[in-house]
Amino acid sequence: MAGRLLKVSSLATAVFASSGFYLYSRQLDLSDLSVIRFGRAAATTAVISYDYLTAFKHVDYGTEEYWALKSKVHRRSAERLRDLCCANRGTFIKVGQHLGALDYLLPEEYTSTLKVLHSRAPESTMEEIQQVIREDLGKELSELFVSFEEKPQGAASLAQVHKAVLHDGRTVAIKVQHPKVQRQSSKDIMVIEVLLKAVHWLFPDFAFMWLVEEAKKNMPLELDFLNEGHNAEKVAKMLSHFPFLKVPMIYWDLSTKRILTMEFLEGGQVNDREYMKKHNINVNEISENLGKMYSEMIFVHGFVHCDPHPGNVLVRKCPRSQKTEIVLLDHGLYQVLQPDFRMDYCRLWMSLIKGDMSGVERYSRRLGAGDLYPLFACVLTARSWNAVNTGISSVPVTHAEDVEIRTNAALYLPQISDLLNRVPRQMLLLLKTNDLLRGIETTLQTRASSSSFINMSRCCIRAVARSVS
Repeated sequence: MAGRLLKVSSLATAVFASSGFYLYSRQLDLSDLSVIRFGRAAATTAVISYDYLTAFKHVDYGTEEYWALKSKVHRRSAERLRDLCCANRGTFIKVGQHLGALDYLLPEEYTSTLKVLHSRAPESTMEEIQQVIREDLGKELSELFVSFEEKPQGAASLAQVHKAVLHDGRTVAIKVQHPKVQRQSSKDIMVIEVLLKAVHWLFPDFAFMWLVEEAKKNMPLELDFLNEGHNAEKVAKMLSHFPFLKVPMIYWDLSTKRILTMEFLEGGQVNDREYMKKHNINVNEISENLGKMYSEMIFVHGFVHCDPHPGNVLVRKCPRSQKTEIVLLDHGLYQVLQPDFRMDYCRLWMSLIKGDMSGVERYSRRLGAGDLYPLFACVLTARSWNAVNTGISSVPVTHAEDVEIRTNAALYLPQISDLLNRVPRQMLLLLKTNDLLRGIETTLQTRASSSSFINMSRCCIRAVARSVS
């Protein structure tokens, strides 16, 4: 313990000395945002680390008191992390949102606390929005739009969306990037990487470097709104045979790397049961159609929308046909699955659905889980090992099983951390997507319905048949 505390104090000294040298050598003003964000992040990391190192000194491991105290430490550490993300904004909020989506991979205290980041994203001022539009499109708002609503429809970690009307009368949604995000993101990722390495040095079981690797790879793509527009068009064409799916049309003449102008589509969030009841929308139909979409994306095409949180998935009655539609928004983050990976993933799910344990082990190992394949199967399905052995389509999900799985996320955090560092990088966003979709199904009370397994099986069989033909 004394050695670890010495490490913390040495780390804190090094952090502040290096930041002081950096300031001196570069002669930067103290109000420089990068320096302030670094200081906040370093201080928060030091406080959280110190808490975990000292909180359990006088408590016996494994006792009721130990687990109760550990839950409290998790909670207050998560709150500190949430406050840091809110203060530093941008990339920090994005990473925090990613962690908040990992319901069955991280302790509940973290996921429930960090989930609020979806509604705590910052807003840019109207002056900042006008400046970005002026710089990128070369015109004033009045030259481009008849009207432009100053209050955003929604604000996210990287951008915010405004409703506007073009001079020809069409109503559009304009997604405008926060002006400082582009410049700050690479520095923020570097800070997160340094601090995660420091935490891993203090706590060898804590190995979350995959988080930095994902941020490094995905952030430049998410900050390129032209890439997002191309993704939207690709998935709309790819899934055009689903009449219930609506993807906003892109207005390319009013889009740049920092501005995306698209068709304005309204609807209620997919987890809003009251909205669905009011508009006579069948929750089972929505859940089944969402499963069809994602099974096709994952198993058949290997091109997967990886941010299906409720704000990005709207439901509505089509104004013309009055048929139920799903509106899929925010196409910045997609995972492309390599053919061999996709086939192994297909065959693994087929084994999980049938309860074919030799198949579960074989394809889990092929996907990098090694001897942690039982944990991998439970993480992937968010089911108990008993349910996996029986075949997940044969055993309904119970509340007790769900509580057990969430509790195990806290108990097996070092093993889960090891697993996430073992599996191919393609798997990480899929796990996040699985958890987000499960969260929607849980809210709609349609989780593990037979139709979802039937749709998955059909897509898996189709994909495997294609690969051998």
